[in-house]
Amino acid sequence: MRIPPLSAISALSVTLIMGFIGLLFAPLLHAQDYPADITRGKAVYERHCQACHGGGGWGDGPDAKALKVAPANFHRFSSFLKSDEELLRTIEHGVVFSPMHSWRGQLTDGEMQDVVAYVRLLSQQGR
Repeated sequence: MRIPPLSAISALSVTLIMGFIGLLFAPLLHAQDYPADITRGKAVYERHCQACHGGGGWGDGPDAKALKVAPANFHRFSSFLKSDEELLRTIEHGVVFSPMHSWRGQLTDGEMQDVVAYVRLLSQQGR
């Protein structure tokens, strides 16, 4: 019986350990681990956000007039101050006491990240 060299056993051990560590930490990986797609974000925005926030992100969508709390205007300075994580958290969990509801369970993590990228693009564009 041939015994494999120590280096082969070590390499196998390292591979097994790294695989095990990967399995342990896989649930901690987020959608942010891949680059957002603005084109997909635009499609999701048009389908789910545009009615309130408007086509240009000015908070002037057709449904905005009926809301007691105005939708966010992404061109306001306060929107620029928000980090991507804050915007993502708002989309994911909504805003208490406002019409902005949680999109968790309706949009995937990737779709929410794509919308954040598209909102950033809108906020940089003029009217």
